[in-house]
Amino acid sequence: MNKRQRAILVDFATVIVITAIAVVAMINFKDWVNRSEAMRAMEELRQRVKQYREGHGSVPPKSWVDAQRETLPGNVRLGNLQYRARWITFESTPDEILAYTERNYNSLLVGKGYIILRLGAVRRDDGRAEWMGKQEFETLLARQQSPEETEAGHSEIEMLQQ
Repeated sequence: MNKRQRAILVDFATVIVITAIAVVAMINFKDWVNRSEAMRAMEELRQRVKQYREGHGSVPPKSWVDAQRETLPGNVRLGNLQYRARWITFESTPDEILAYTERNYNSLLVGKGYIILRLGAVRRDDGRAEWMGKQEFETLLARQQSPEETEAGHSEIEMLQQ
């Protein structure tokens, strides 16, 4: 193999490696942008639910949230939004999960987890929408489910695992 052939092979290998790195970086960047958009949509939902709560004294029903969701910026990125107002009581703590959506990203930067909205973020404006890992979320949700919720066959963990 002469010098020219070797130079062509080295250049070709360099281009392939750079292209592969760029593709992986773009996939990771795309997932990061999608997660950011979903977080922004959940944050906008938090603000609207907070306004509703201030005006009506309680969290809104699911039908209201579904109607609001259609006008949220980044709504499509939320995916299957689960709203748990039905299980919120006066004894619920600010840590209680009010809404969540599962997001499964297959990238190095983001991973799999949930975007959640806690009741405290709506009650006293002491929080924002947040990202939580899958295992941590499932443990927290299982701890927060009431016996009525579990007995009624509405175990959200079971629905998630199906």
